[in-house]
Amino acid sequence: MKKLNIVLLSVLASYLVMGCTPTVKIEPPDKPIVINLNVKIEHEIRIKVDKALDDLLTNDELF
Repeated sequence: MKKLNIVLLSVLASYLVMGCTPTVKIEPPDKPIVINLNVKIEHEIRIKVDKALDDLLTNDELF
């Protein structure tokens, strides 16, 4: 009788412990994820100016 009580108590305790385990649920959001990227790109091309300066500096009559 004593062993039966121990077995029943251990079964009951295991059910209580299993009922208290935390659960994690991963669900997708209802709305889509929106990422706003405000990027301003500024680029200057100075190739023509650099070539003109090189031509002026290589001119012997300038100095």
